[in-house]
Amino acid sequence: MRFKLVALIMLAFSFSAFSQDSTIRKKDRKKDVLMVTSLGDIVIRLYDSTPLHRDNFLKLVKTHYYDGVLFHRVIQNFMIQGGDPNSRTASAGQPLGNGGPSYTIPAEFRTTLFHKKGVIAAARTGDKENPLKASSGSQFYLAQGKKFTDAGLDSVETYRLNGRKIPLDQREVYKTIGGIPHLDQNYTVYGEVVKGLEVIDRIAAVPTSKAADRDRPLEDVKIISTRLIKRHKK
Repeated sequence: MRFKLVALIMLAFSFSAFSQDSTIRKKDRKKDVLMVTSLGDIVIRLYDSTPLHRDNFLKLVKTHYYDGVLFHRVIQNFMIQGGDPNSRTASAGQPLGNGGPSYTIPAEFRTTLFHKKGVIAAARTGDKENPLKASSGSQFYLAQGKKFTDAGLDSVETYRLNGRKIPLDQREVYKTIGGIPHLDQNYTVYGEVVKGLEVIDRIAAVPTSKAADRDRPLEDVKIISTRLIKRHKK
């Protein structure tokens, strides 16, 4: 009886601690996220202009949702994608990408936020089943992309953006830093890497599968842990 009582007290404490840990406080929004991966550390700064995505990511970090999760979809010169909880226990060769919480997040498109190299953005299902372009509750990608010429950006505007013009300041970034301009205003960008861009390149370069688990790294690339850290100036 005493053991049961102690167990119940411990269980109640653990649920209380979990609930408390998932609460987003004002000070949390002033911190950065340290993502420790098996190929290096990445520091991410979330944007205040996308509060729904910011707070959701903070909640998942605080509850250790991403600890042990894989980068399950990696395409060089494009992006690296993670956040599927099913990947934590996935066997070799298992296709991934359908896991996550039961909710989605409304799109938060901002004309000032674009797919320059190093941004974090939300994965989502396709337009046909998701016309409002709501984001996955947990899956995200880090943009790598490539550098563009003016001619290349002109082509993206014409054939991928249906004539929408890329602002001049953003064109300069795509020409000097690189990125994925054809995804702009289609997937919510909600933060950026402030330290560890080279880790994105390192992960993007790993060999990947051509089988049923297409684009999954042949050797697992794992998110070992994530936590909030003090923010330093860029």
